Amino acid sequence: MDIMNRTQVTMFVLSGLTDNEKLIPFLFVFFSILYVMAIVGNIGIIMLVYDSSRLHSPMYYLLSFLALIDVFYSSTITPKLIFDLAIKRKVITYNGCALQFFSYAALAGSENFLLSTMSYDRYVAICHPLHYMSIMTKKKCLHLVSVVFSIGFLQSAVQTSCTFSLQFCGSNLIDHFYCDVPPLLRLSCSDTFYCNMVTVYIVGVGTIIPFLTIIFSYILIFSSVLRMTSAEGRKKAFSTCSSHLMCASVFYVTIFFNYLRPPSSVFTHEDKVAAIFYAVVTPMLNPLIYTLRNQEIKKAIVGAVHNK
Repeated sequence: MDIMNRTQVTMFVLSGLTDNEKLIPFLFVFFSILYVMAIVGNIGIIMLVYDSSRLHSPMYYLLSFLALIDVFYSSTITPKLIFDLAIKRKVITYNGCALQFFSYAALAGSENFLLSTMSYDRYVAICHPLHYMSIMTKKKCLHLVSVVFSIGFLQSAVQTSCTFSLQFCGSNLIDHFYCDVPPLLRLSCSDTFYCNMVTVYIVGVGTIIPFLTIIFSYILIFSSVLRMTSAEGRKKAFSTCSSHLMCASVFYVTIFFNYLRPPSSVFTHEDKVAAIFYAVVTPMLNPLIYTLRNQEIKKAIVGAVHNK
């Protein structure tokens, strides 16, 4: 396209995950399996929480919302990635790109704040066990979840409106397998300073605050656990926290790697691998981690199987 004409693009072309033809059949099958596992695993968690009376507690109520986010989160990017592996020309409309980015950013932001809310729930359960049910009422959980989704969708709306108010009048090739801010800003022929600052502020503040909330919560939790006299009590407390810590660790490590580091003019294979982890792998890992690490969910699964 002629940059001087400043004609706004109506279609973007995605570079995709790889140009290696030999890898494509393997990746197609691999990501298809991951997607099916993510959908089945997360829907299974939701059904278990609402069907099993042993899981009717605030901790699992919040977990069911994490699973719900992951169902939509994985469906925002993975099906398009799988479809694009089967075709030569990987295209997405301008509006489709904006919708994909808005959905992904809203759900990622919501998951970010929900993970910090879950750490607060664990803090109350372990540090104030006698008052747990009176503090973490179902009404309070619903309010917390409403705030989580409100913040997630609001910050996504700000990022999306900023990014897609720019002019894209040059190349329409996005060097990525989905629509994300860094490669989109590289394509714009507008001044991107303001949008870069908005992205740094939203991702930085919106990620670091929940991350620090989790760190602070677990400092208090571990301090309380170490004061327990019962070895069984300490083991149970660590067991209920380990699943959440593992899920949060995978999520934040990949987010920090991709967004909170010095910008580069080149999008590397390492960037795409990191993006695969938080966009494709994490939604599949969350139910797997909770299934393998949480004793109550294991018992609920056994109970559900025996009742059939």
